[in-house]
Amino acid sequence: MRQLSPREGQPAPERRPAAGEVTAPVIVAAVVLLLLLGVVGFWVDVYERAAVRFGAGVPASGPFALLFLLAAAAALWPAGSRFGLTRRQALAIYMVVLVGAPVVSYKVMESVLVHATIQRYLGMTTNLLWQDTFLPVIPNWLAPEDWTAVEGFYHGLGAVPWSVWWTPLAVWCSFMIALAVCSVCLMLLVQRQWISHERLTFPLAQIPLEMVAETSPERGGPRARLTTASLFWAGLIVSLVVSALHTVARYAPAVPSIPLGPVRVMEYHPVGPRAGLDEMNLVFFPWLIAIAYLIPKDLSFSCWFFWFVRLSLHVAAIAGGCAPQRPAFHWVSEFPAPLFQGTGAVLAISGLALWSARRHLGRAVRIALSRESGRADADEPIPYRWSLLALALSFAWMVYICWLTGSRLVVGVALIAFMLIYYTTWVRLRAETGLGFFPYPLFVHQSIVVPFGTAGFTPQEMMTIHAVHWAYHGGGDSFEIVPGNALESMKIGDAAGIRMRSVLIGMAVGFVAVVILGAYITLTGIYHYGFLNTGPRAVEHELRVYSWSLHSHFTDPAGTDVPGAIAMGAGALVTALLGAMRLRFWWWPFHPIGYLAAHTWIMYMYWSPFMIGWLAKTLVVRYGGLRLYRRTVPLAIGAIAGDLVNEVLWGAVTLITGVPFRPSQLW
Repeated sequence: MRQLSPREGQPAPERRPAAGEVTAPVIVAAVVLLLLLGVVGFWVDVYERAAVRFGAGVPASGPFALLFLLAAAAALWPAGSRFGLTRRQALAIYMVVLVGAPVVSYKVMESVLVHATIQRYLGMTTNLLWQDTFLPVIPNWLAPEDWTAVEGFYHGLGAVPWSVWWTPLAVWCSFMIALAVCSVCLMLLVQRQWISHERLTFPLAQIPLEMVAETSPERGGPRARLTTASLFWAGLIVSLVVSALHTVARYAPAVPSIPLGPVRVMEYHPVGPRAGLDEMNLVFFPWLIAIAYLIPKDLSFSCWFFWFVRLSLHVAAIAGGCAPQRPAFHWVSEFPAPLFQGTGAVLAISGLALWSARRHLGRAVRIALSRESGRADADEPIPYRWSLLALALSFAWMVYICWLTGSRLVVGVALIAFMLIYYTTWVRLRAETGLGFFPYPLFVHQSIVVPFGTAGFTPQEMMTIHAVHWAYHGGGDSFEIVPGNALESMKIGDAAGIRMRSVLIGMAVGFVAVVILGAYITLTGIYHYGFLNTGPRAVEHELRVYSWSLHSHFTDPAGTDVPGAIAMGAGALVTALLGAMRLRFWWWPFHPIGYLAAHTWIMYMYWSPFMIGWLAKTLVVRYGGLRLYRRTVPLAIGAIAGDLVNEVLWGAVTLITGVPFRPSQLW
């Protein structure tokens, strides 16, 4: 009989995860925590509106709070405990949660459901003309037609009429998943270029990286723990106290607080050239000043500088005979058409970003189509071939849905492509500057009709363009933050040495799961309480405006908006010139993203924090050098973290008391 060797008959040795690899139990825990966070998000965001940045903010307070608690709890476990999380594991959980958290929010899942019902509700209650215009072209599989079901959605019915919702839910949830897959795969293709080659700064990714540290081996490590950096905690405490007192003072004016703004220093004068100066407000929110301090000086300078250039153009236009109107809300294409210039800047920045990545993208495509796929791109989160295939299939599915609604294929392709262009610009803006919370200058449905006019589209196509409005209304709290969160997670993984493949699997599983859960709890909750009985309804107002716009497209179709097209072209040209000059001359003081930011409506409130942050950074670098600036970076990061803690705490107070306390903010 053959004798067994010493190793034969013994159990196989336990497989140890490679360095940076995230194990399956951690991924499962991340998905479970994501679902729990979604339930909480419904109450504090969708129903109470007490924490509008809980899941869908830039940055989001919910995932931040979860990471804070995980790091604090991990340090409390006894040394050697199998339940203690390492820093990489805590960050991996945060990354999975970060990508899926925006789904259960009033600007994503609730907005999807409202878009499916608002036209029929308003058409049957207040705007009866719509019954003869665009209501007949809405397919019965795209939105419920039963009036009882629609009325119950807005006033509360009790039970959900699932029989009329199954098909619309399947369509819109599949569209949402396809849009996430498509946009995230696009980020997978460019992430190596932006993270490793161009080395973009990712200011908001520094918050979790700075906040979570690791214990030393001699003290029972490696386990996650909260940072001990004194300046980080100083910034957090000061920001938290100032923001909390400001919120308390809104409800109890007798409580002393520091006025964070807006503090009006000049009223709007509606007559004469002075109307071009708008009203002047000062804002002192710590988080916004901190972001302005962290971003490059040429960018923070350009934000407020180009705002005053914009005001000077308005003054000149009014002096030249144009009708006076507020610069912040100059929506029309009449000179100087600031929002049209900003839209041109969006297109130019997206083009510049893809042009700078052309060699990398060409290499990725060549590898994906060669036999080297899987080997030449082994360091990527997933092979380029998989990314390209998933991108193509998800893009085709969205175009197919547009085609089923009656749109021409070319219109469906253009619509999805425009959305991806906007997403690419906003993700780039967020990666380079952290300003992903800025609103779009013009929405996609506005910019896509400028060169062609509404007369160039069929009624079914205009209905389709407006039906997906939930995916592109912007402002840092709609669907564009999903690819932004995904790219930011890739940056965190790269900085922390985390292998991303298993994390991406967790992101995919968690996203699909939270879409299903989010559709169920949001629809169930709204039918129980009634949409009109929830918190402040910015979505409803927004949809009334866009529905009237859709009605006008049907009743009074227009041709090409020539002034708007010229303004868009001018904005694109100026942005391209600014980008070229910035690449050619190191001393060039103007940043193209600052030009874009100045041509959004919110800059009338944001210009002063950017000026303060720019001035503070200029003085610190001038008199203390880069060494002092680097030492003060944790202070700025802590100030941002303090504002997030403030929102989470007031959300918790709302959950406990049932009384909605909404932090005062301009996010």
